[in-house]
Amino acid sequence: MADIEGQAGAGNGSAGGSAGIGLTSAEVRASKERFGDNRLTERKPERFWTKFRKNFGDPMIKILCAALVVNMALVVASYLGWTPDTMAWYEPVGIAAAILLATFVSTLSEYRNENAFRKLQEEASKIQCKVYRDGEIRELPIDDIVTGDAVLLQSGDKIPADGILIEGGITVDQSVLNGESKEAAKTAAPHDYKDKETAVNFLNPHKVWRGAVVVSGSAVLRVTVSGDKSVYGEIAKELQTEDERDTPLKVKLSALANGVSKFGYTGGGVIAFALLFQRIVIANHFNANEIVAYALNWTHLLSDLIHAFMLAVIIIVMAVPEGLPLMIAIVSALNMGKMLKDNVLVRKIAGIETAGSLNFLFSDKTGTITKGKLEAVVFADGAGNDYKHFQDAPDGLKRMLSFSLFYNTDAVLSGEGSGAAHQKAIGGNGTERALLTFAASDGSSPSGKGIVALERIPFNSRNKFSAATIAGEAVHGALDSPLTLIKGAPEKIVDRCEYYLDKDGNKVEFSAHAALNQKIDGLAARSIRVIALAVYEGKIVNPNGSIGDMVPVSRGWTLVGIIGIRDEVRPESITAIAEVQHAGVQVVMITGDRKETAVAIAKEAGLLNSESDSVLTSDELAALSDEEVKASITSIKVVARALPSDKSRLVKIAQELNYVVGMTGDGVNDSPALKKADVGFAMGGGTEVAKEASEIVILDDNFNSIDKAILYGRTIFSSIRKFIVFQLTINVSAVLINFAAPLFGQENPLSIIQILWVNLVMDTLAALAFGGEPALKRFMEEPPKRRDEAIISPVMWGSILTGGLWTFALSLVFLFVGFVKDRFPAQSGDDTLHTGYFAFFVFTAVFNAFNARTEKRNLFDNISGNRGFLQVLSFIVLVQTALVYVGGQVFHCFGLSLPQWRIVLLFAVSIIPIDLLRKALISARRT
Repeated sequence: MADIEGQAGAGNGSAGGSAGIGLTSAEVRASKERFGDNRLTERKPERFWTKFRKNFGDPMIKILCAALVVNMALVVASYLGWTPDTMAWYEPVGIAAAILLATFVSTLSEYRNENAFRKLQEEASKIQCKVYRDGEIRELPIDDIVTGDAVLLQSGDKIPADGILIEGGITVDQSVLNGESKEAAKTAAPHDYKDKETAVNFLNPHKVWRGAVVVSGSAVLRVTVSGDKSVYGEIAKELQTEDERDTPLKVKLSALANGVSKFGYTGGGVIAFALLFQRIVIANHFNANEIVAYALNWTHLLSDLIHAFMLAVIIIVMAVPEGLPLMIAIVSALNMGKMLKDNVLVRKIAGIETAGSLNFLFSDKTGTITKGKLEAVVFADGAGNDYKHFQDAPDGLKRMLSFSLFYNTDAVLSGEGSGAAHQKAIGGNGTERALLTFAASDGSSPSGKGIVALERIPFNSRNKFSAATIAGEAVHGALDSPLTLIKGAPEKIVDRCEYYLDKDGNKVEFSAHAALNQKIDGLAARSIRVIALAVYEGKIVNPNGSIGDMVPVSRGWTLVGIIGIRDEVRPESITAIAEVQHAGVQVVMITGDRKETAVAIAKEAGLLNSESDSVLTSDELAALSDEEVKASITSIKVVARALPSDKSRLVKIAQELNYVVGMTGDGVNDSPALKKADVGFAMGGGTEVAKEASEIVILDDNFNSIDKAILYGRTIFSSIRKFIVFQLTINVSAVLINFAAPLFGQENPLSIIQILWVNLVMDTLAALAFGGEPALKRFMEEPPKRRDEAIISPVMWGSILTGGLWTFALSLVFLFVGFVKDRFPAQSGDDTLHTGYFAFFVFTAVFNAFNARTEKRNLFDNISGNRGFLQVLSFIVLVQTALVYVGGQVFHCFGLSLPQWRIVLLFAVSIIPIDLLRKALISARRT
């Protein structure tokens, strides 16, 4: 049995007296020099040049490389006189340069995105551990632990290193290591324990391993193996493998890309066949003899085959939206950085994508809707006397109150300075930290001789109580027989009390149950949660039982008193809840508080707004069938005295109704519901188990940050939609003009090199431009997106087809109508017509980007929130202007005169009034 005399022991009955077992600073340095620290060697990220080389395996790059090889072969054949046409050497050089540039830019964007994501993920691994050092307990990063350290383990902690338990007892989940879902019980090793095992034995009752999770209990771990040498470190490579499962949005985008790609490949093949049919059959007047003669002239046939192949390549390159996956990566990385500044850490991209589509959000109360800074504000004894501060309580009563708060808790005091008043409560849950802070406020602690912990039952959500049996001699008297301290929900304790302690600490018959319950109701109506304290003489006889069968008799207890704990509603939560509700998300508060307290807080937070809003207790919810819950779920706003199983059940029922469900949580028991929800929000101050089960971590435990996560989710979805409109508008117009132009005698309105530049504009640069769109409050005024809602809405199709067809129509006018075509005469062999058309096509895309980025008629709406948009488009304009004059033979650009520029810009800018007209018609139709 552990001697828990002194403050360290007071913090945890089963791990008491532990302050003396920690290492000193000198011992820590020596251990670190000999064994190293607890860092795990990180998997080396893929190097830039390795990724660059792999990107040449992209199907589109392979097609372009095939075109490059064909061009090089034509150049060689031309110089050898094997082809009728003369091929310039700069054509394959230009294609090669364009391929390298496009691959380099996409690789650079991908590489930077992965690095940014990796840095963000590092935030999620900053686990703090409670370690005994230099005679006190401290919170240290997991990496700072060394071999020999004594670490306090409590429910919800992830075990930080391999070692042996030296005090206390816990149950652990080792499934991450051995795949066994059954929890394993671990107890302290005897003082003469010798570890003779050479192989890993997960059944050893005294040893624990890094990566396992403490499910219940508390204990002290002596670290024997740390860092890479731990069992977890040996298999870290497998455990750290990233989840490569596609997110729902990525699946939809991939399906869209596949559909458009099939259209591009099919169109390319059909157009190539049509060109060959025109050259071989139509041009030879359907005359069999002429066709045979043409076919026997292999040089012409080869030339036409190559032209058909190149035309197919052009169609495919223009049609296939290979930039969509890159867009997801860029827009996610850009927004994740912004979100981290708003205390939202995205662990899985799927979470933030889904957050924007939530229909239901089941939220914890403490620390999320409320401030989470629990404060004990009043203590009342059985006679109804109130004491605002711990030191105000009479000495006789204070002695047992001190035992109840110092010895029946998982929290401990830590910090610099002498005396408990100068120390900070850590460990345990928020309630236990608040109670321990209340007890330590006068600087004293219940130091005594030989006080030992015989048995301990930690608090759990189902039983709603904790208990500890102590024995020994105290300062103010002797504890000749074991004494059990009980702390928990008043309804579990008050009715079992037949006595109470008066001001002198004497046991007096207690009959004022009704008056005390009335007092509790009054506190609950003021949003003050109440904890009851009681004692009885005797030991816990059934630690695994309920409160009714853990003692020899279920009555005859002595009431120490009740403590009121206040947790104020965050002012910003009221605004955030209203905004989330206005966005079409139903917020349901799930709390362990009694119904009266829950109702008072829910009204203050704005969750209960009408008579149809319902408040259920866990018992009332359990009495309803699933079908009954489904029928009333849209009216449920609060669940009081909730159990962890209630959360999982509500998530399951809502999902069966095809709702998108979010869940917040911070404890071990919340993990199943967090994992089952479409998006789990774990609290930054919660357990590591809850964080690992979630997609998003709310670092400041604030509901306002959940509101921001929903907003960012909608912003990302909106940005991707804008990008799709921009890209598919270009795709439609490019495919149409490249299909139609050969029919009018223009085989290549855009060269392959020009197309590669347009592709760069469409993909990487456009992703950067649209990825930085600001998170606008008006997104929260839109209804949630349905699970089965298509990415491209009817309005988007209208924008795509309007812009695409208008650009196609202007392209026909530009290339084939005399009054325009004649203004771009060929001079000294320089093709100014195709120079002008190339500039027109790119500038049309630039102007259309302003149309795509907002559904408003004000094209500069919130443009200041995305300065990167203007910077990227300015870069495109500058490069395009330079290419017109210095592109030369490579880009088929030979300069333009001022009158020619007027025509180019006039044609290009015309897409803005055309789209404004479309928007005006839509607005008029809606009104």
